[in-house]
Amino acid sequence: MLTDGENCVEAKGVKSLIFFVALYLVALGSGCVKPNMIAHGGDQFNQSNPKQSKKLSTYFNAAYFAFSMGELFALTLLVWIQTHSGMDVGFGVSAAVMAMGLISLVSGTLYYRNKPPQGSILTPIAQVFVAAILKRKQICPSNPQMLHGSKNRVLNNGIVAPSAGSGSLAHTQRFRFLDKACIKIEVGTNVKESPWRLCSVTQVEEVKILISAIPIFACTIVFNTILAQLQTFSVQQGGAMDTQLAKSFHIPPASLQSIPYIILIIVVPLYDTFFVPLARKITGHESGISPLQRIGAGLCFATFSMVSAAIMEKKRRDAAVDSNKILSIFWITPQFLIFGLSEMLTAVGLIEFFYKQSLKGMQAFLTAITYCSYSFGFYLSSLLVSLVNKITSSSSSNQGWLGDNDLNKDRLDLFYWMLAVLSFLNFLSYLFWAKWYSYSPTTTQQETLGDDHLNNYGFINSSKHSVDESIP
Repeated sequence: MLTDGENCVEAKGVKSLIFFVALYLVALGSGCVKPNMIAHGGDQFNQSNPKQSKKLSTYFNAAYFAFSMGELFALTLLVWIQTHSGMDVGFGVSAAVMAMGLISLVSGTLYYRNKPPQGSILTPIAQVFVAAILKRKQICPSNPQMLHGSKNRVLNNGIVAPSAGSGSLAHTQRFRFLDKACIKIEVGTNVKESPWRLCSVTQVEEVKILISAIPIFACTIVFNTILAQLQTFSVQQGGAMDTQLAKSFHIPPASLQSIPYIILIIVVPLYDTFFVPLARKITGHESGISPLQRIGAGLCFATFSMVSAAIMEKKRRDAAVDSNKILSIFWITPQFLIFGLSEMLTAVGLIEFFYKQSLKGMQAFLTAITYCSYSFGFYLSSLLVSLVNKITSSSSSNQGWLGDNDLNKDRLDLFYWMLAVLSFLNFLSYLFWAKWYSYSPTTTQQETLGDDHLNNYGFINSSKHSVDESIP
């Protein structure tokens, strides 16, 4: 720690290199651990077993509970250690905890259920697009059973479904231009076409599922933009308020970020213990409510978080400007509380949604995509701040809603209202895409449920789409 009179010396040369290498290693480690840890844990459950399939949702809740505990520890106890004992001690504690985690992970190696590597997941996707483009002038057959690799069978009610034991996906009418990748040019011959010119129906359907899920992912970017505000402007809000809790104790404004994680630690066990079993009896869904419904509820709560933030900022600003009063920092806790509930619904729901897609070998990839939403959300936050300042600045003396770096002069409340409107529009967009989305399960699910339940699981005939998980 620096004492009075000491100056912070800029790191150069080898010290600077070590510092930046350490930062990039932290980023690399975080990017590798989170998505792969969740996917690896999910692989321990057999989704074809109804009992284990129910436990899968519990696992996702437990995993996010563990992440929340880590975040809470970092924002409270670790910050206190760094403040009183120095950053070197804080980093040392972090390294020791990570070492303990690594030992714990390795100790269970003999008991894990490991899926063998299946090569690059991007190659089959690229093959579908290349083959479809090369055969763009071909005409798709009216009978999907004529497509290469089709193992579908037509039931008595006209529904197209994979043959039992084929492990394939049912053909769908969505994105039909991709079906051209399955057209056989040399029909009735033994000529074997390149996998870059001829793909199977299942391979094409997996790409269709991936494309269909992109809008769901995109709708969570605004959610993470709101998260960025709670970690920046809301902390600045707290700095402009009365942080005194006792005569000799002041609440650090940055510690407000721990409130959502406290809520998660409390709510997640309650959600999994009480809400899920009750909702399961009503809906019949193994997770209580479907992942898409859970995401939608979370996005709705995110809107109310920004509404609360806007109302509280208006109240704080009016009290400071008109009455020269400083409100207590506890006035802004509701926006953190509401967002904590929103994050519990949206973040866990998105992870569960992506993991349960019928894409072999892509669970870790899809789980990693969910964390890309954080990056896009924070980038969008910076972009919005710049655009808002540029649009709302009418003269050189007026720096815009957020340009003065003084909350009593800025109009942060109007910016929050704008985010609330944007979040609400994003929620409406999500409702549309959730209804539009559909997927076809593997035959494992079919054999478990029987043909009578095929409609409920999204097998699609030639005339209409059947949506499994959608917001009613």
